[in-house]
Amino acid sequence: QVQLVESGGGLVQAGGSLRLSCAASGRTLSNNIMGWFRQAPGKEREFVAAISWSGASISYADSVKGRFAISKDNAKNTVYLQMNSLKPEDTAVYYCSARESGEGYKYWGQGTQVTVSS
Repeated sequence: QVQLVESGGGLVQAGGSLRLSCAASGRTLSNNIMGWFRQAPGKEREFVAAISWSGASISYADSVKGRFAISKDNAKNTVYLQMNSLKPEDTAVYYCSARESGEGYKYWGQGTQVTVSS
């Protein structure tokens, strides 16, 4: 099993920044891909960003490109999501997830709340 624990959420004013962390433990995934998703009240969970094990492949949702940055520290088994220029529409519960190459996202954290006030 893989355990994922997110941290770093909170309340911030529009235009501010937050950095989310996701610490992974348990079974090591081969060629894993780590992703961030979010779910706002009344909406479906949506993809935010993902990064490959090597860090060479990174992808973002159009809505966060240029504002968010995903990174990872393999030595610490931790993935980060730096969120800048936050907007009220970024308010959501943010989830960390992991999958192995060729498979769907299987492992999920408990989520961390991000609230952006206008």
